[in-house]
Amino acid sequence: MEFIPYSCQSIEDADVEAVVTALRSPFLTQGPEIPAFEAAFASLHQVEHCIAVANATAALHLACLALGLGPGDRGWTVPNSFVASANCIRYCGAEVDFVDIDPATRVMSVERLAEKLAAAKADGTLPKVVIPVDFAGLPADLPAIRALADEYGFYIVEDASHAVAASRDGVMVGSRWADITVFSFHAVKVVTTAEGGLCATRDPALAQRIRLLSSHGITRDPALMESQPEGGWYYEQVALGYNYRMTDLQAALGRSQLARLPAMHARRAELAARYDRLLAPLPVKLLQTAEGLVSALHLYVIEVDAAKTSATRATVFAALRDAGIGANVHYIPIHLQPDYRRLGFGEGQFPAAEAYYASAISLPLHPRLTDEQQDYVVEVLRQALG
Repeated sequence: MEFIPYSCQSIEDADVEAVVTALRSPFLTQGPEIPAFEAAFASLHQVEHCIAVANATAALHLACLALGLGPGDRGWTVPNSFVASANCIRYCGAEVDFVDIDPATRVMSVERLAEKLAAAKADGTLPKVVIPVDFAGLPADLPAIRALADEYGFYIVEDASHAVAASRDGVMVGSRWADITVFSFHAVKVVTTAEGGLCATRDPALAQRIRLLSSHGITRDPALMESQPEGGWYYEQVALGYNYRMTDLQAALGRSQLARLPAMHARRAELAARYDRLLAPLPVKLLQTAEGLVSALHLYVIEVDAAKTSATRATVFAALRDAGIGANVHYIPIHLQPDYRRLGFGEGQFPAAEAYYASAISLPLHPRLTDEQQDYVVEVLRQALG
């Protein structure tokens, strides 16, 4: 059996042709493919404004900047995520903190958030921005977090890097509850542009601000300038921005991928359902999904159940890797990274995230995975669990 990665891109002839067409066009960057991709994504996610950028880390940074996060402010996210979900707060000079996860869903615990907000209000340390993360493709409880945002006065940046095309009760991620929603198009994500990210928002002023900051803070729009244009060449830098732009090649690939998204998601759903059935007898804990939620199924994550097997996560992980299965772990809690320990974080502060991490393994899940490969993964896992 050849090596089976935990995730990989699905590239077909139509994707290649789309990129080649863009490559042969007059535009390699800042051309028509970018607004076309943004429009297609906005239509899919039922949101008015989409700004495509170089990667999701850039999108998170831009979202925080657009909301005015800065020195003296506070931003909260979850420990169970990639470091970018917290780093973006620090990029802005703000103070970072975390909210523990729900042990069943592994997304931000609304109960822990409510407790932390009440305590922060009492001592005058409320956050300006809260960043819930849609883990493994499963949307966080944004309606409940929106209610808390309205009560306590913070902004919501939803990190939906795992959740392209996910929904709650028919409402697409990014279309209603968050002030800004961030998506990722990294090579292992549900839709890829090789690298790439996007900010989605319903607020035209925020969209304008994000777009400006994503391209050096430079504008050619006379309405935004401080002086009258001197001619057709004229532009002004009206804010300190960044070079966070996406290329036309990336956008062309992304637009082609969006056309195949229904088929790719259907295959992920089929494979996830097979896993659910095949793993049911084994001593593992599976992700719990509430009624009305449609997960993007970016990851298929299990926890080794120590109460039912003597096997450890380390031994199971090693057995999978030794068998040519590219299992992975998502994620080492951010607050336990050395750079965050130097900020004063450490073990015991967020017990649900730490307990999840101690037993978590991500199994292969992507549209190119065959039933035969999946059966092999399950059999190796069964043996490793004893």
